[in-house]
Amino acid sequence: MDKKKVSRREFLGKLALAGAGVAAGGYLASRILSGYDIASSTFNNSAPKELWKWSKEAYHYLKLGENVKCQVCPHQCLLKEGDRSICRNKVNLGGVLYTLAYGNPCSMHLDPIEKKPLYHFLPKSQAYSIATTGCNFRCLNCQNYQISQAQPEDTTNADLMPDKVVDAALSSGSSSIAYTYSEPVAFYEYMYDTAQEARRRGVRNVMVTNGYINTVPLRELAKYLDGVQLDLKGFREESYNKLNGGTLQPPLDSLKTLKEEGVWFEASNLVVPTWSDDLDAIREMSQWLVKNIGTDHPLHFLRFQPQYKLAHLPPTPAETLEKARKIAMDAGLKYVYIGNIPNHEAENTICPKCGKLLIERKGFTVVQSNVSEGACKYCGETIAGVWK
Repeated sequence: MDKKKVSRREFLGKLALAGAGVAAGGYLASRILSGYDIASSTFNNSAPKELWKWSKEAYHYLKLGENVKCQVCPHQCLLKEGDRSICRNKVNLGGVLYTLAYGNPCSMHLDPIEKKPLYHFLPKSQAYSIATTGCNFRCLNCQNYQISQAQPEDTTNADLMPDKVVDAALSSGSSSIAYTYSEPVAFYEYMYDTAQEARRRGVRNVMVTNGYINTVPLRELAKYLDGVQLDLKGFREESYNKLNGGTLQPPLDSLKTLKEEGVWFEASNLVVPTWSDDLDAIREMSQWLVKNIGTDHPLHFLRFQPQYKLAHLPPTPAETLEKARKIAMDAGLKYVYIGNIPNHEAENTICPKCGKLLIERKGFTVVQSNVSEGACKYCGETIAGVWK
C-alpha cells in the first residue's frame, strides 16, 4: 500500500482528471455514476472550522494516522483533516471523525405507519418521524432532495436530543419512532442512540432506508429495530449505479442480515420508467427474494411521479405496476402491493389461503381489518407481520 495518505478531495480531483467514473479504494469518483457531479455542484466537501453543539464522535470508523475512514456504509469514505463525507454529515477534525447530524433534525412529522409504507406493522398506528439532512445516495428521482442533498449547516434544525425525541413520541401517542425522509444511515449515531432510549422506554423503532449500510453497524442497530422499510431500487447493477450512485449487493446483504437478526421488514421498489421497469429484472428480483428471504415479507411496487432530475419522465403506468405485481406473486411472494395509486385494489391485504379481504385500505387509512391475533379471522391462516 502506498504510504502517502491522500485526502478524499485530492482523490476526487485525480479521478476527475483521469475521467474515471467508478468507485475505488473506499471513495466515489468525482462524477458519481448517477450523474451527480461533486466538483461542479454546490456541495461543499470541506468540514467547518469548528464543531457545534450538535456534534458527536462518530461510531464505526478507523484512525489511519491523520486520516480517518468511516465504516458505516459501503462508500467507506477516507477523509483527510478538514474533509467531509459523501453523506455530508461526517467530518475529520483533528484526526477524529465527527457527525454533525446529532440532535438536530430538520424534519419532524406525525405519520400513519402505512405511509412508510409498512402494511404488516402495527396497522393504524402513528409513527413520530424524524430526519436530519444527508444521504449516501444521489438518486436522480429523489422526492426529498431539499434535505437529502443538503448538509446540516444549510437547514433550519430543531434542538432534539435522543431523550427528547422519545418524549415527543410518547406525548404524541405514537407507537413508534421512524427514522425516515432523508437516509437514516447518514445520521446513524443519532438514530442508534435514540433507538436505544426508545427501546428502554417501550417505544418501537422503524428505519426507512436504502439499505446501503455495512453488516457490522447494521447488526448492532438491529438489536433496537422493530421494523424496516428497505427501498430496493432495482435489480440491475448499471441502473443502480446511474440512477442512485450506489451498488446493488449491499442492499441485498442488508435484507439477509435483517432476516437473520429477526427484524420485521418490508421491501419496496419504485418502478421508474426507462430506468427500473424492466420486467425481466423484476422477475429476477422476485425470484431472489423468494429464494433468499422467503415468501412472507411484503413487496411494494410504487408508482414513480416526475421528481427532481427526472421531471421529464411520465408517471409509471398502472399497467406496468400490475404486471410487476403478477410477476412477483407468480414467483411465490404472498403479499405484493401497489402504492401511489389511490384506491387501487392492490392496496389491500388478501389472505393467501382463503382469498378473503383481510385489511382494506384507502390511501394511508385502514378502513377495516380482519386480522385477529396475527391470523386470518376466517380461516386461521397465520399472517406474517407485527400486529401488537
